[in-house]
Amino acid sequence: MKGELRILTTSLKSFSGVLLAALLLTGCDSTPNERREVARTAGRELDSAARTAAHKLSRVGKATATYTKSNRERRARPLDPRQQLAMEAKLLGPYNGQINALTPQDLPAAYGQLVRETRAQRATWTDRDWDYARAVYQRLNDQLKQVRMDMPARDEVRVRARQAEFVSLQAGHAVKGIDAATRQQPK
Repeated sequence: MKGELRILTTSLKSFSGVLLAALLLTGCDSTPNERREVARTAGRELDSAARTAAHKLSRVGKATATYTKSNRERRARPLDPRQQLAMEAKLLGPYNGQINALTPQDLPAAYGQLVRETRAQRATWTDRDWDYARAVYQRLNDQLKQVRMDMPARDEVRVRARQAEFVSLQAGHAVKGIDAATRQQPK
């Protein structure tokens, strides 16, 4: 997907070069026939770039739909409670088994632990591992809702920053999945 976007960007840059040449020619002492030919050439290149972009967008759209469908099917299967506990132990370390007892003072450190471990382990995770990690993240979020009114603003800002990082790590995984699905689409 990144490669296709790079090619699309390159195509648009080359088109802008042709357009600039066309504008320069129209400002010179050129004949109407010369200007017409430059306009036709620029139009053909624009049409070609538009077709290429539409084809690539179609491929990415189909890959995204395939990826989304497989995600929905996988997420519809319930999580195994034993694996859920194992993932919680991996991600939360010293906070394992204590989520429902975390205080406003403990939550920033617990989110920090979650994000550090996610960063460290994400390269080897499958989509299902991400499902278990999301379940741990959701449990932390549920506890945050319970104690948020007692949390100082500076701690809440730290928690929000760690939530944003977790979500961005998760989004990065989704992008890789969509990219892989795009590569499997026929060209």
